[in-house]
Amino acid sequence: MLEIRFHGRGGQGTVVATILLAKAFFRAGYQVQSFPVFGVERRGAPVEAYIRLDREKILTRTNVYTPDHVAVQDRTLLQNVDVTKGLKPGGWILINSHAIPDDVSPFRNFRLAFVDANSIALDHRLGSRTQPIVNTSMIGAFARILEMPPIDSIAEAITEEIVAGYEANIEAARDAYNKVQTVGMIPETG
Repeated sequence: MLEIRFHGRGGQGTVVATILLAKAFFRAGYQVQSFPVFGVERRGAPVEAYIRLDREKILTRTNVYTPDHVAVQDRTLLQNVDVTKGLKPGGWILINSHAIPDDVSPFRNFRLAFVDANSIALDHRLGSRTQPIVNTSMIGAFARILEMPPIDSIAEAITEEIVAGYEANIEAARDAYNKVQTVGMIPETG
């Protein structure tokens, strides 16, 4: 079983990201679960959403406490949220950022990747300058670093789920798929 945690802020499409990714994995032959956890339900408040997938039926019905991988849709969350909490060693951390963080010490023993999902969203007119909607960019990048699900499955899930503007969202996912940069494993220092 593979478990993924998304961190974002209210209004960024964090929950929709996990729904789209779950639908794409389902199209690729996986059993899936997708569910959010809300604290304060307001725009800008931290949000977590989860995906669980497996080739077999999923019987687990709990929150995700030890994810295999994490996506961070807003890099400012790194200042206040321990995005590595429970993350399994060697797991991917995908950060919405134009560059790797200056301090990578919190990410030791994890694989790090980044994509400028804000710029990609703005290039495709998704959201506004102050509130870009980065969810489809992030799932495109995530599919690339995980090498699954196929980007075409993501495009189909977007077409099915997003009625207005699905073309721009598909292009944003494809752009992020092609532009994500991987740093790889951040080694433990002596």
